[in-house]
Order: sequence, then structure tokens, then C-alpha cells
Amino acid sequence: MRVVILAGGFGTRISEESYLLPKPMIEIGERPMLWHIMKYYSHFGYNDFVICCGYKQYVIKSFFSDYFLHLSDVTFDFTTENKMIFHNNKTEPWKVTLIDTGLHTMTGGRIKRIKDYIEDRTFMLTYGDGLSNVNIKETVEFHKSHGKKATITAIQPSGRFGMAHIDEYENVTSFNEKPKESGSWINGGFMILNTKIMDYIEGDETILEQKPLETLAKNGQLKAFRHQGFWQCMDTKRDKELLENLWRTKQAPWKVWAS
Repeated sequence: MRVVILAGGFGTRISEESYLLPKPMIEIGERPMLWHIMKYYSHFGYNDFVICCGYKQYVIKSFFSDYFLHLSDVTFDFTTENKMIFHNNKTEPWKVTLIDTGLHTMTGGRIKRIKDYIEDRTFMLTYGDGLSNVNIKETVEFHKSHGKKATITAIQPSGRFGMAHIDEYENVTSFNEKPKESGSWINGGFMILNTKIMDYIEGDETILEQKPLETLAKNGQLKAFRHQGFWQCMDTKRDKELLENLWRTKQAPWKVWAS
């Protein structure tokens, strides 16, 4: 199952750094946010990624182009053959597909644009600015058990995000974007979707969290995996400092891999 990561937005709420970098490339502990997300999925055995690029996409492409070089010890031999010899390869077993999904494309439109790169009937989807310790294995098992078209991971932070109304059977009965009230269950990313989600996306202007998810909820095709553990997005500089401090003090809940 492939993991799709939305990494094309402008990141205007953290403009102190995003004027130079796409938000998923802002660093936590000298590694991009995107790297942390990928390491987390990789821990559960998911190593095939499709990255939806947009704003400053060249930064993401350059990072992966040089990734092997930057993480390995290397000898540059200029004496005879001008060759480069790698030692102690430390890279992960990743396959990474980087797709230009447009500069101004909305979240739903970005998914529509990468449909030719999704080989399986089901794929994972998450945002490039959120970290969590949600159990990916249990989320997949939950999705397979109910047979619906989509699963979102529902979390309960302060009320800044799209609110999901969930019944006692874990059905999402409605989905509303960015309500004013707080303390409700919201979509924290770490989703699992059937490729039929493409049928609910009209084009580049479609916002996934609006008509597509709202329609799925009305049709009884959207389930919620409730996660009450750690979840934190990186919308602001304060969010970044919080994540940075967790990493620096070795208290990062998402750091589940050995090295």
C-alpha cells in the first residue's frame, strides 16, 4: 500500500521559515518534517511514497536527489578516475515518487493529479505538517474490517480544524471544515482511502476536507479511527518550537524507530 503525502501548500501561517522552504521541509532536529513522517510510516513497513509537491517543489526534489550522498560516508578520489566511493550506507529502503501537483491546487485536486501513481485499490494519505504516534497497523486493520471507502484518524486538539461528528459505531455522520468550537473530534490525517475517492473530486479547486469527505459522511462511507495519543501539527513557529523541544529532549512520541 502506497503512502501519499500532501506537501504542496504555501505554509503561510509559518511564513518565518516557509518563505524559503515548503512547510514539510522545515527541520525538526536537523531533519525535515517530511523525513519524520516517512520514518514513522517506514517503522510499520510502509516504504513506498508518493509526495504531492507544489510550492518550492525543487527543494523537496533536491533533498531526495542528494539524500544518499548526505547520509553516507564518502570518498572523492580525484587522483585517477575522478570517482566517488560510498561507505556505510545509512539510507532507508524507500521508493519515493515526487509529483508536481501544481502551485495553487487544493488538497483534493492534488490527490486527483496523482491517481496514475496509485497502483493498489487502497492507499494511505496524510498531511506533510503533522506528527503523531497513531498505530498505523491498527488503523489499517480497522479500515479493512469495516469495508467503507475511507477512514480518517480522529483526534481531539483545540478547535482549529475540520470537525467530524462520530456515532457510537465509529461512523462519521457529518464533516465540517474548521468550526469555531473546541474539544471536538477532528481529522488528524493518517487516512486510508479507496481509490474511488477520485470520483468525488472534480478538479484542482476541490478541497478534500469539504465536498468529498462531507459526501462520504452523508453516504455512510466514512469511518473514524479514534486516536487519543499524541498528535501535533506544525502550523506556527510556536508549534515548531514545541516539536523541536520534544525531539531535543528525547521525548518525541513519534520517534519509534531504532535509529
